[in-house]
Amino acid sequence: MEKTISADELTRDEAAERLRAVADQLEGDGPASIRTGNKTVELRPSSSVAYEIGVRERSSILRGSRETITIKMDWKPASASDEDE
Repeated sequence: MEKTISADELTRDEAAERLRAVADQLEGDGPASIRTGNKTVELRPSSSVAYEIGVRERSSILRGSRETITIKMDWKPASASDEDE
């Protein structure tokens, strides 16, 4: 198993732009090139994708309020014959 993680501090517009770039790659058929930091990972999404979104709101006297969104998608990689159809 190989894991690639990229973490940045972005403006809201920059974050939306990165999400759109992932959505553009995910849309349609064929492989998806996903950029993470200085690396591009070539993925082969199947036609069906499991999608999960979680929202966490927490408040702490010491750290203040914090809101977090986590988006998770997974799939079994499409085979080469699936991409030809």
